[in-house]
Amino acid sequence: MAEPRLVEDYHPATARERAISEPIVFWDETLRDGEQTPGVHFSPEEKLRVATLLSEIGVSVVNAGIPVVSEEEARAVRLVASAGLKADILAAARTVPADVDAVIRSGASHIAIFVAASNVHLRYKLRMSPEEVRAASLKTVRQAKDAGLHVAFVTEDTVRAPFDFVERLYRDVQDAGADRLVVADTVGIMTPLTFRWYLKEFQRRVAPKDLSVHCHNDFGLAAANTLTAIECGARAPHVCVNGLGERAGNASLEEVVLELEALYGVRTGVRTERLLELSRLVEELSGIPVQANKALVGYNAFSHEAGIHTHGILANTLTYEPLQPERVGARRQMILGKHTGKAAVVEKLKERGLTASDPLLLALLQRIKTSTEARTKDDLRRFLEEYRHLFERPGLSDEEFWTMVEAVGIGAVTS
Repeated sequence: MAEPRLVEDYHPATARERAISEPIVFWDETLRDGEQTPGVHFSPEEKLRVATLLSEIGVSVVNAGIPVVSEEEARAVRLVASAGLKADILAAARTVPADVDAVIRSGASHIAIFVAASNVHLRYKLRMSPEEVRAASLKTVRQAKDAGLHVAFVTEDTVRAPFDFVERLYRDVQDAGADRLVVADTVGIMTPLTFRWYLKEFQRRVAPKDLSVHCHNDFGLAAANTLTAIECGARAPHVCVNGLGERAGNASLEEVVLELEALYGVRTGVRTERLLELSRLVEELSGIPVQANKALVGYNAFSHEAGIHTHGILANTLTYEPLQPERVGARRQMILGKHTGKAAVVEKLKERGLTASDPLLLALLQRIKTSTEARTKDDLRRFLEEYRHLFERPGLSDEEFWTMVEAVGIGAVTS
């Protein structure tokens, strides 16, 4: 019997068995929804760097931003759209004609027109009736199609909106020319089983030509729900590098890509060996550290300290790793510390061609354990204090805000 080499050998599910529609069109939201992570700001030049790497690794659609937000944002979208990238460049707009005009002027070939759909959003945020939302949606979809844009239509909070309204709205915008329909789980309340039912019902009632999903991670289910959607026939999943995004973030690009590649046997066309490079670039430019135990690209994703684990890894990496770290451009690390076993020390000594008797190995092990256990946590506490201070209030400080209030003259006494 041949030795299994990859995780696929243990999980033989195929795209055909899962009814997955290929090819998958990865729609990256890092520069739009990812930038809406509190405290994050990308300059136009930084957006171009990220978009270029996304395009190089095989991402199909890059949302460059919302050009109506500011002149700097409009410049960023123009810069990315004019760079000649292989990826399709998309810009977003509300159901407002001026927003659509801004996208048209940006040079983006794709547009995502978005509007809220749930009752709580319509009543408290938009203060619009369902009929007003429908009219604005149809007007802007037709405006974008008349300009020759590929149009995706998105509703915020789709899954909490009345289904009859969702059905009518999406049917009408598709009839008006929308090319792609996006269902959004805006506050991450779907579970895979519930989302499967919802999307099957949506397909039955709306019959979308091209289905896309936008899943948030409030309950840690964004990637799982995105995979469920792909199993249901969604072709254009929304993803963000490192899972960035509002609140708890969005479905992680690297997770969804590798899950499809390694667990489903789907050829995504993404150069997975550059995913770590992409992750580190976004970490650097966003200022949001990748959590140490983040799947696939975290600093500990391929690190081992416990003796039983390192012994297994040294015998065969499949014992404790479902795929090789090189698959994402990472390297395996053997950490020496409290839980280190003899096998790891023997392997470490080989780096200098050294061997040792068991008594010497045990003496060295004792020194390693004693040393690591004796370390204080002062440096760690200082780091955590600084980290918490930075991210508990990531925007302007109160002092900066009130200085600006005074500078513009709000509250000033006039004679």
